[in-house]
Amino acid sequence: MLGIRIICVGKLKEKYWEAACAEYLKRLKGYCSPSVTEIKEARLPANASPADEQNVILREGRDILDKIEPGDYVIALDIGGKEMPSEEFARRIADIQQRASRIDLLIGGSLGLSDEVKKRADLRLSFGKITLPHQLARVVLLEQIYRAFKINAGETYHK
Repeated sequence: MLGIRIICVGKLKEKYWEAACAEYLKRLKGYCSPSVTEIKEARLPANASPADEQNVILREGRDILDKIEPGDYVIALDIGGKEMPSEEFARRIADIQQRASRIDLLIGGSLGLSDEVKKRADLRLSFGKITLPHQLARVVLLEQIYRAFKINAGETYHK
């Protein structure tokens, strides 16, 4: 069974985000082996300089990269990435499933992903030019993964 792992910076802070993510993780168990790996947010000093911000991005990026195994297919959420409709995302998941045993989907911290992480990604995916809170991005990502599996199974969730 395909492993789907969300690697994200930060924890869910509100119970409603936890409940939403738990619901989609439960639903996904019928289609794949889902998991979430949370990376600790790096501290940003008050009145942070651009160099401080870059250090945070690099530190979080290294922590993300440490979790990725060599054979994993990596999809990074990135506002500059490729936008695609749910049907195309579903086709990508089906195609990847033929070549890899696990997909890692990455959500960076509030400052984004390091260039090193973006370079490691096999696909950079965007939900559009809007900015989403990281907790909401996690819920939307899980929902889209669930939708992809339902589409690929020919089931009637997607309309």
